[in-house]
Amino acid sequence: MTRTFMTRRTALKTAAFLPAAPALLTGTGAAAQSSNEAPPAIPRYRRMQMGDLTITTLLAGSRELENPQTIFGMNASPEDFAAVSEAAYIPADKSLNFFTPTLIETGSEKILFDTGLSPDGITSALSAAGHAPEDITHVVITHMHGDHIGGLMGDGGETFANAAYITGQKEFDHWSNAGNDTFEAKVRPLAEKMSYLKGGDSVVSGISAVEAFGHTPGHMAFMVESGGKGLMLAADTSNHYVWSLQRPDWEVKYDMDKEMAAKTRKELLGRVAADKLAFIGYHMPFPGVGHLEALDTGFHFHPITYQLNV
Repeated sequence: MTRTFMTRRTALKTAAFLPAAPALLTGTGAAAQSSNEAPPAIPRYRRMQMGDLTITTLLAGSRELENPQTIFGMNASPEDFAAVSEAAYIPADKSLNFFTPTLIETGSEKILFDTGLSPDGITSALSAAGHAPEDITHVVITHMHGDHIGGLMGDGGETFANAAYITGQKEFDHWSNAGNDTFEAKVRPLAEKMSYLKGGDSVVSGISAVEAFGHTPGHMAFMVESGGKGLMLAADTSNHYVWSLQRPDWEVKYDMDKEMAAKTRKELLGRVAADKLAFIGYHMPFPGVGHLEALDTGFHFHPITYQLNV
């Protein structure tokens, strides 16, 4: 299994779709990030079992970020940001961001949540886990930022030729009228194959949509239940395992409605902690799975060990 997940040629081809926010999907922002590509020296997937469901997180890419306070702590003082970082044994001047789609197998369906940065990234991660793109029966898009829709289409056309596509109605409606080049290239061609959800609707039995607005206008999380256990697939509700969890009021550059995003973080993640749900965060350190402990100031992320393998 190769650990180099993206060639320089592919990275340059897909730079327009990196890393997460619309502002970085064009021009200078994306180009400025492209030299920081960081191939992960870690496995490409983590497979777990929850009741009747097989859940696999897939490492579709990673990226080193400079000056993370300008992204994850916009309203924090430099002193507070440095103190929280030091207490968590992480540097305050740089971070490593992960891009982690999730595959859920029900027995008859293979449901992929988000698609990473590019077709190459997601297909190589799927291959490492023993799956081919044509095996995917459903692709669910939590929201329309470029690091979630980047793998939908490539030079050869549709990546997941046999899949049905699902996303939130509110999210699709927003981007459909936004004039965004990435949406037009990656999502618009699939519109006729797409169906739409609102909060409470089911993808399949045991997987239901949860409104988690703020990061984008129609950002969705998904509640997964099987065998008496529960898991919240939280997408970009929280963008960093320390700064966005321990300080949910800290503003994140890529949150389109920062006040609503902070409110969503506290409410949704409070539910995760109170109900002792497993938690998958798209940008958490790979494999992106853990539990949350409520703190006075926010939440502490406890990475999963073997809880979903016994």
